[in-house]
Amino acid sequence: MKPRVLVFAGSTRTDSLHRKLARSAAEALRRAGAEVTLADLKDYPMPLYDGDIEAAQGPPAAAKAFRDLLQTHDALVIASPEYNGSFPAILKNAVDWLSRPQAGERPAQAFRGKIAALLSTSPGPSGGRRGLKHLRELLTMIGVAVIPEELAIPGAFDVMDSQGNLLRQEDREALDRLALHLVHASTRAQAA
Repeated sequence: MKPRVLVFAGSTRTDSLHRKLARSAAEALRRAGAEVTLADLKDYPMPLYDGDIEAAQGPPAAAKAFRDLLQTHDALVIASPEYNGSFPAILKNAVDWLSRPQAGERPAQAFRGKIAALLSTSPGPSGGRRGLKHLRELLTMIGVAVIPEELAIPGAFDVMDSQGNLLRQEDREALDRLALHLVHASTRAQAA
């Protein structure tokens, strides 16, 4: 059975490099044998997490819809920008809403047992690794098994064409390897 992988970027900016990188990751995952859903956080606008809103109205419709989508997948790939050495607030906010338990569930039930891969690009020499480190810590804490392999591509403005295709062979190969690692990890988890 093909693993089902949800791919999205931690950015909603129209011309975001990470939305382009997410599309490239989705293509690599399809080549690796996964069934892929490419989602966009822009299609799921969520207010800042507020316990009072949750208590009075329940989770917003967009959070429910994205949570439902997440629950139908075995794995996820997040292409995350690095903002001030960490991952963006919009991504943290989505995780905060999606991790809220529904009646009879454990906290973060929607994430538990998922396998994840992380990727980033940045103009700087680290390629966004500091942000990925924080994101890895958060996801691990809520029950996601993040594979050790990650992709952090430095020189962001010189690594993609206008369509978002990776220009350097080594980056394309690294993305393909990451996709294979995630598919293998997901397949092993399904068989367990």
